[in-house]
Formats: sequence, C-alpha cells, structure tokens
Amino acid sequence: MIRTALLSVSDKNGIVPFAKALHEQGIKLISTGGTAKLLAENHLPVVEVATLTKFPEMLDGRVKTLHPMVHGGLLARRDFPEHMAALKEHGIDTIDMLVINLYPFNETVARESCCFEDAVENIDIGGPAMLRAAAKNHQDVTVLISSEDYAPVLAEMKANANTVSYKTNLSLAKKVFAHTAQYDGAIANYLSSLSDELNHKKRSAYPDTLHLAFEKVQEMRYGENPHQSAAFYKDIQTVDGALANYKQLQGKELSYNNIADADSAWECVKSFSDNAGGAAACVIIKHANPCGVAVATNALEAYQKAFKTDPSSAFGGIIAFNVPCDGAAAEAISKQFVEVLIAPSFSDEAKAIFAAKQNVRLLEIPLGTAFNAFDFKRVGGGLLVQSPDAKNVLQSEMRVVSQRLPTPSEMNDMMFAWRVAKFVKSNAIVYCANGMTLGIGAGQMSRVDSARMASIKAENAGLSLKGSAVASDAFFPFRDGLDVVVNGGASCAIQPGGSMRDDEIIAAANEHGIAMIFTGTRHFRH
Repeated sequence: MIRTALLSVSDKNGIVPFAKALHEQGIKLISTGGTAKLLAENHLPVVEVATLTKFPEMLDGRVKTLHPMVHGGLLARRDFPEHMAALKEHGIDTIDMLVINLYPFNETVARESCCFEDAVENIDIGGPAMLRAAAKNHQDVTVLISSEDYAPVLAEMKANANTVSYKTNLSLAKKVFAHTAQYDGAIANYLSSLSDELNHKKRSAYPDTLHLAFEKVQEMRYGENPHQSAAFYKDIQTVDGALANYKQLQGKELSYNNIADADSAWECVKSFSDNAGGAAACVIIKHANPCGVAVATNALEAYQKAFKTDPSSAFGGIIAFNVPCDGAAAEAISKQFVEVLIAPSFSDEAKAIFAAKQNVRLLEIPLGTAFNAFDFKRVGGGLLVQSPDAKNVLQSEMRVVSQRLPTPSEMNDMMFAWRVAKFVKSNAIVYCANGMTLGIGAGQMSRVDSARMASIKAENAGLSLKGSAVASDAFFPFRDGLDVVVNGGASCAIQPGGSMRDDEIIAAANEHGIAMIFTGTRHFRH
C-alpha cells in the first residue's frame, strides 16, 4: 500500500493535479526544490527533503537526495524483517512511490548555443540514483518517470485502496531502466563526441562510442522471409513526419517488408512536398523501388499518372500521397490490389470505400520534412553510420555542360527525374516527362543495362520516351549509357558528372543534340 510519495520533477506537466489527487487519497507528500515550492504554492502540505534528512541541500543542489533517509526508504524490502528492523532502528520511513523525471540533458545538448559547462550541469546524479533504487525494489515501490502514467496509476490506486499491482510496478520499473539507460547513453554519446581540447569546442557528429535507443512497436510473424524472425523498433527520438509515427486506421498487421517498402514510399513522396504550388504527389513502390511517381493538381490525377508507368509492378504495391486521400482517389485505388496506402489523412468518403477492403492497410502519418540524424546499415560485426541523403539539388546549383540549353519544360522534367532517381536502387536510370515517370531501370550491375531496362519498361507500359528527360543517379562512365538513353528517346539528361571521361560524355551529348546538366551530387542507393 502506498502511504508516502516523493515527487521531484523537472517537467512540471500534470504534477500539481496528480499531487492533489494523492493528497486526497491520504498520501504524505515529500518533495525537493522547485517541485516543493510549486506544491506549496498550490496549498498542498509537503515535506521538504531537507527536513526529512535533517541535512540541507548543498553544492548548488548537487547533493540533496543522496542520503540514507531517502535511499533506505526506497530500497528496504518490506518482506525482509531485518530490513524493516534496520529502518526502525535508524528512524527511516518507507517511501512507497517515487515520481521523477531527469534534468533535460538531451534537450540541452541539442541547442546550438549549448556550451560544455551547461551540458555537464544538466547531468542528473540524484535522479537516476533514486530511479534505479525504486525500480530495483519495484515489488514494494511504484516509480513514475512520465506524466502519461499519472492517470492510469491513480485510477488503479483508487480502485484498490491505494495499492498498485506487481504487474504495474514491474512494467513501470522496466520503463525506468530503459529510460536511465538511454539517458546514460546520451551522456556518453555527447562526451565521446568532444575533442580533448580544454574548451571542448570541437564536436564530432560521430562519437567514439555510439549508444542507440529504440523501443519495440511490434513483433512480426516473420521477417524478410518466412524462416526469419523479426520485430519493428521505433527510435525514442523519432523525428516529425517519420514513418514510425504512423497511425494504422485499418488492415492486417504490417509485415517486415510492408514497413521497409512503406518507408521508401513515404520518404520519396515527402521529397516533393516543398515544391512551389503545393502539387499533389503519388509514389508507388514495389520491392523498395519506385515503379511509378507523379505530381498533379490532385491526388486522383497523381495516382493515375503514377500507375501508368508500370501497371503490372504496381500490383500489390505500396502507395503514398503527400496530400490527403479523398474519395475520388480512393475509388480509383480500390480497383487494384494494394498492400499499404499512406497519406497525411483520409477523408470520411475514402475511409468508407476502403472499409469494404479490410485487408488494405491504411496508414495516416503527419507530413513533415525532417530526416533521421543518421542512416544505419548493419554489417558483420559492425555498423555503418552516415548522415541521410537529404539533399535536393537546387536549380541554381546545376550546371549546363552541353551546347544546347534545356527548355523550361525540359528543366522541369529533369528536376522531377532527379528527385525520383534518388530513391531508385543503384544503378538507377529514370525517364520522365510532364510530371510523371515513364520508365525506371533499377538495381542493375551495369548502368547500360539499367538504361535498357527502363526503355523496355516504358515500351511494355505503352509509353513513348520521345522528348523525355532522363536522370542517372551517378555519372555515365562511358558514352554507351548515354547513347542508349538518347536512342530510347531522351532529349535531355541530368547526371552528377565527375567521370574521368566527362569530356567524352559531353561530346556525345553535343553529337546527339541533347541538353545535359551536371548536378555535382551523386545519389547511390544500395
């Protein structure tokens, strides 16, 4: 049974009503510093920790709860007579509930203005010590680190005469140890990212030790293949607009491949959200590659254009919009087999249409343009870490290298093709025109083969490549690749440049009479 609670929080959200509810349940309140002051200002009877320990806070608050009167009350096993006898001998009362959140270390070091001294002062010492003590003794102590737990714990207490079940206490203890591990990991990441200079001004993006923190969202029936097990974990510091923030409105449980493909679709469609005019974009993904991408004035038209690129590959694909999915778009999509449909929102009409297709997974994700801090690739015995490929090359950064200048429409088509190529597995060749993909060649060992495949895909879909723009995710190492795309119908090409044979490729472009642009940026995607 809970008789005494110690409350000490840096995040004061919800603490006053929670403390009032505890007081109304007859629970004695102990607190420290700013929390104690806040509770007293709200006319709650509160015992200062300094009164409890008979020792004042000292060293600018660095030492206040590191005392046997606190830790004895948290760590004593109520079912061990010798523990309870020791408490009685030393005049220590049990503390049955601990409510704490830690100094905001992550938030502090995330600020550009943060100096080393600020970071160090926001390393909490007493808080983690108390949290670990309470969590270790979870059979007797209820420990809370998040305001989201206040209401359910209070409801359980009211229903059970101020008693919280072992199941709840264990669940809260697990949360505490995960939180303190992440907290310590963040400190280690920060400190090991600093130079050894006295002022520590130099900070690397890649710390000497890298601690990651993810929480499990779900276990899956299997992984990439049925003989593999799998689970999906969400980054504790997930950015706005990330796939992991999805809300599933209907449909079967997401599979490993669903999530991997959905991420490709969502990241690709988000890249068109900064276009002037707010064009609707649609991306259709199959096996992690776009098989159709288009922009238009509305979701329906964008979908219809994207679908035309490769109708056969779109079967059983993943579809993403950067605009709300309305009834008209839903009606058209419902006529094909789709695994997952993603949009910032769905109209009531769209939801009603898909309600008849319960296997279709509808994911609602708030649209954002932020990227993860790092991309990861697991290798045997190690981890490759890099910054995300977040660069969208601006028109002002591009360089026309051919004799013929591109027309405005060709420039628009090349800009569009370039954005799509970034999300196609290397080697990537993408034909586009009028805001839609026409042919996509992906993942071939030879760039020439990717170019040929893209032409074949367009021909199979009944689409003409005459006058199209073509994008290559990396430079053409020889002129043969450029010859293939021009013979396929391209009138202009966009590529990074940087080959030893750039002069040869430029000469080939001039020979063919096409416009060609160098971006200076490569988009390999393995």
